[in-house]
Order: sequence, then structure tokens, then C-alpha cells
Amino acid sequence: MLGVGVTKGYELINSGELESFTIGRARRITTASIEALIDRRLADSKEDR
Repeated sequence: MLGVGVTKGYELINSGELESFTIGRARRITTASIEALIDRRLADSKEDR
């Protein structure tokens, strides 16, 4: 959904910008945390203008 690679995805998870959970050995990211990240980034870009 974000169009980022695995490394960037884990950076976002480790920094707390994305929430994730595991099912077995698979890590999943919540849709709500992706939407929240997008909203924060859009708000930041509007402040920069």
C-alpha cells in the first residue's frame, strides 16, 4: 500500500510509525496505522508549504 521496500517497512515499524503484529512467523501491519501514517505525512507536507 505504501510502495516501500522491506527495509523501509521495518524502519517504520521500529520507529513506531507503523503498528504491526505477527501471525505465526508472518508480520502484518494494520490498515489503520498505514492510514494514520499517510495522514501525518500529508499534514506535515501542508505545514511545509
